[in-house]
Amino acid sequence: MTRTSTSRRTFLKKLAASSAVTAVGTTALGRNHFAIHRTAAPSRVVSPNDKIRIGLVGAGIIGFIDADTALKVPGIEIVAAADVYEARRIRVKEYYGAHVDTYVDYRDLLAREDIDAVLLCVPDHWHSTMSIDAMKAGKAVYCEKPMTRTVAEGLSVVEAAAETGVVFQVGSQQASSILNQKARDLIDAGAIGPVNMVQTNRGRNTSLGAWQYSIPRDASPETLDWDRFLGSAPKRPFEAIRAFRWRNYWDYGTAVAGDIFVHHFTAIHKVTNSIGPTRIQASGGLRYWKDGREVYDIIAGICDYPETENHPGFTLTLATNWVSGGGDLTMFRYVGSEGTIEVDSRGLTLRQVGITDKDEHTPEAVLAGYNSVYTWSEAQREEFAKWFMANRKGPQVAPPMKGETRYDVPDGYDARFDHFANFFHSMRSGTPVFEDAVYGHRAASPANLCNDSYRQKKIMEWDPVEMELLS
Repeated sequence: MTRTSTSRRTFLKKLAASSAVTAVGTTALGRNHFAIHRTAAPSRVVSPNDKIRIGLVGAGIIGFIDADTALKVPGIEIVAAADVYEARRIRVKEYYGAHVDTYVDYRDLLAREDIDAVLLCVPDHWHSTMSIDAMKAGKAVYCEKPMTRTVAEGLSVVEAAAETGVVFQVGSQQASSILNQKARDLIDAGAIGPVNMVQTNRGRNTSLGAWQYSIPRDASPETLDWDRFLGSAPKRPFEAIRAFRWRNYWDYGTAVAGDIFVHHFTAIHKVTNSIGPTRIQASGGLRYWKDGREVYDIIAGICDYPETENHPGFTLTLATNWVSGGGDLTMFRYVGSEGTIEVDSRGLTLRQVGITDKDEHTPEAVLAGYNSVYTWSEAQREEFAKWFMANRKGPQVAPPMKGETRYDVPDGYDARFDHFANFFHSMRSGTPVFEDAVYGHRAASPANLCNDSYRQKKIMEWDPVEMELLS
């Protein structure tokens, strides 16, 4: 990474150093949540009594999901959308109403003075450019994850967010999830002891899950603005498969790590009160979906989190398998010396067993269990048994298990709704968002560095404090 301005570099370092993980008070949802504070709270965009008018940029799958979720928050209205594909612009009007204006060029949407916020649901290679353009246009920004594709892009977005002071939130709902808040509360209370390992796993077994999204029959340069889709990506002749399955290509997407690992980093940083790892490595390959794609379908990562003032040192393992014959799987496991917390899509399970110290082993376990004593001669076994019973310091009975506790979210709970509610609350109140540009950069960069490690076959050294790649 080349940084040409010493003053700009110093500014970003100061910004990173001043960002702190902290619990915030009661939000619009009436819960204790989590935020990364920027150097100053964002400017209030609208008064609490006014409607927030949003524009959607990118009317694909997530675009419609995000817009639908945003509109569930009281006081939100969609007035415009932009997309390079004609049939999606038509669908916006069919679905949200003929009053919603549509554009091919997102800059026409940004030029409207009546739009308060934009939802950026576009291919990854457009995230940084559109985010910066929107912030400079004075719009609050909800940018889908990953925030950016490279470290340099991330620093540019961090700088723009600080300079403009507008509300900017990355769209990883893990930051607002009450499940992750509960896991953090349990860890802070010492329920599992000091965390020493975190494990995540995600599996899919469907072609759609492997990004084999359908391609419309009318896809052509006449119905899709190919040059506008490419943007800063390398120029090439029109290929519908690249436009509608863009995640399969390095020119536009960030592969599974940018799509899934970034969610995991967002959640883990919230739960453990961390700002990121220092060493990152990944391995994987294209094992099954050999359909012309460039990206892998299986990847595993290992990250080192050193001890800090906020948490003990721990190891993170991440795995995704898009060829999982066992079906869809999502799992987070936080492992400590006193127990584990397993988080799934509907709740979490706290298991408290603890480590049995050598002085607490029962006579049955030591003298007759899975131990080396039974391999000795009878005389040595008897001699050792007498010594053990005379010198042991632990209890004479096995310590009882502390048991298992389950916490489930309420029926119908949607962390994505919470994330949007928090975003709009920040617009109305001027309070910090739950995943600002600094947080987003510290989640996206480790995920993208997993890709770099995979492609370069090397360990990546990352400085999460100054947010810089070291090697």
